[in-house]
Amino acid sequence: RSTPIKSSAASDVYKRQAFNLLKKQIMKKLVYYILLSISALSFSACTDYINVDKYFYDQVSLDSAFSKRIYVDGWLSSAYSVMNKLGEYKEPFRWASDDLYHPDMKEYVEGSYSADKAKGDENAGESRLWKYYEGIRKASTFLDNVDRCPELTMDEIADMKGQARFLRAYCYWALIRVFGPVPLIPLEGLDADLSYEELSLPRAHFDEIVSFIDTELAETARLLPMRRTVNNLGRPTRGAALGLRARVLLYAASPLYNGNLDFFNVVDNKGNQLISQTYDESKWAKAAAAAKDVIELAKTSGLYELYTIAPKIGTLDMYRPPVHPEYSTKDYPDGWANIDPLLSYKSNFDGSVQGSKNPELIFTRTSDGTGTINDWMYQALPRTISGNNRLCVTQKQVNAYAMNDGRTISEAANTGDYVTTGFTTEAYSENNPFLPAKVSLMYNKREPRFYASIAYNGSVWEAASASEPRYRNQQIFYYRGTEDGKQGFKEECPLTGMTLKKFYNSEDSRTDGGYVIEKTEMTIRYAEILLIYAEALNELSEGEVYHLKTYSNEDVEIKRDEDEMRYAIKRIRMRAGVPDYTNETYKNQADFRVKLKRERQVELLGENSMRYFDLRRWKDALTEENQLLQGCNINISDDDTYIADFYKETPVSSVHKVFEQRMYLFPFPTYELKRNVNLTQNPGW
Repeated sequence: RSTPIKSSAASDVYKRQAFNLLKKQIMKKLVYYILLSISALSFSACTDYINVDKYFYDQVSLDSAFSKRIYVDGWLSSAYSVMNKLGEYKEPFRWASDDLYHPDMKEYVEGSYSADKAKGDENAGESRLWKYYEGIRKASTFLDNVDRCPELTMDEIADMKGQARFLRAYCYWALIRVFGPVPLIPLEGLDADLSYEELSLPRAHFDEIVSFIDTELAETARLLPMRRTVNNLGRPTRGAALGLRARVLLYAASPLYNGNLDFFNVVDNKGNQLISQTYDESKWAKAAAAAKDVIELAKTSGLYELYTIAPKIGTLDMYRPPVHPEYSTKDYPDGWANIDPLLSYKSNFDGSVQGSKNPELIFTRTSDGTGTINDWMYQALPRTISGNNRLCVTQKQVNAYAMNDGRTISEAANTGDYVTTGFTTEAYSENNPFLPAKVSLMYNKREPRFYASIAYNGSVWEAASASEPRYRNQQIFYYRGTEDGKQGFKEECPLTGMTLKKFYNSEDSRTDGGYVIEKTEMTIRYAEILLIYAEALNELSEGEVYHLKTYSNEDVEIKRDEDEMRYAIKRIRMRAGVPDYTNETYKNQADFRVKLKRERQVELLGENSMRYFDLRRWKDALTEENQLLQGCNINISDDDTYIADFYKETPVSSVHKVFEQRMYLFPFPTYELKRNVNLTQNPGW
């Protein structure tokens, strides 16, 4: 039927007759959908799960849903909507690590969230993330029924199945990243005579879930096309499946889940441990092999590479990275002679380049990405030009950026090249090429990614699309008493005196008559794959060789190879306009690990809650997240007598950062535990 059966006196008789006739035929499949709904923990009463009549009529609707192409497309789009609505750029903890802070994230920074805090509010925090099971259910239902549609070719069905499997894997990934081991919905239904309690699913072993995701994405990669048309940019490709697979396997190889003895008490309803207590180095090799799959795909197809822009004709030397004997005269990827490092990096995020023309983009959620990224921009945009003016960058993040010669600020301070006192006296001069006047010299001569990402005190916001000249080229200060600074006791300003500029375009303006440039969300980009590859290779013991299979079932040899690590890291460093690591660093596993962590902190700022989960998977959060939130002293006004005090590193007194061992995993919402009696809570909650 093309429409569901509707209620009426006559149809009620028909329903009963039809139900009795077809009940036996559909029972097995019916139970499957009931099981999916139970496992998805949908937000209805428990009695709904065992209301056979309800699901019988849903089954009638289901037949219609896969009878025509337009309905099939709609079902698949509905599955996509779950991922888009809950994506990483909307996660409740997106500004809650040691790199960014927003007052809306305060409960996550201070550890004041709990298992029952939401009190049944499905849209609150981690409760909303549980809705990823809705995406899993929709994708699984799609996979079981898409073959019915007579209007689709075999190739179209294969592609759509690949998309649905990718979406299901992505939803599982999003769940385990937050909650750790979760219930894994079986692909086959269970006996219809089982009670509701028996239909409730316990949590699966973490490695079992990762293995499922790994297999799904490897097989999906063989189904999906290499490219998508511009109109289908948000649909996954082979590279997207392989890229997500590399991300998941890196996470599984990391200390949080690889022999973590602190997780001895993460158990299922029968007391079985859900996280392996034995370290397995081969997990790093698997992550490296998965990243290598993407890199080899990039080499053979020419699809992926870091995005670069040539220097504009007539660009002054002072805007270029400092002269380097090895890199200044060589073209990318051996040097930066033929690229503009600042614009090459920044253009990925500010809408300067369309996603369809960006070789760095592997996967994006185009249906929702623009609005989400522009919300980040709005949160950082100064009040002077109609922004929210509350998102801030921490002092720790600012200090992570290197000097323009690649040295850390600590190394440069030892030679007097990094100073924390004094101000620029003129704009964009040879001595301070990227800074306007009246700006602290602590922001001078920093690496290009700093200027592409950070809005320091005194940064210029061009707002070129503003219809009124008074809104354009505003130099914004966050001193107390200024329009964008602290007003009296009101802290409606960046609490650290610095904000984010990474997703801002010089044309963006929210004032009357202005407009905001559309931007492409970088859900998975090639730079991340290179970083995954380098990190995973570094964790392998010298001399160990692993023989694994690629996604296409070919043999591949993986070992700690300094040339391969350099291949990945050097591309990122050259594009950023900073020198490559030394040979000594590549040889030293511990030193490379430290530098790799900083590289990810800088390169991936503000992307996909990456820093938040990096600190957790490395088990660094107990140290890093318990440090004070620091920035400039926003209580200092624009007064020549005390103005220097604004730039002294100052704790943000209104925020008390807390991180405890239990916070490595989020709690399952209490009301979900009541609905699924076999679901066990994470320790400490």
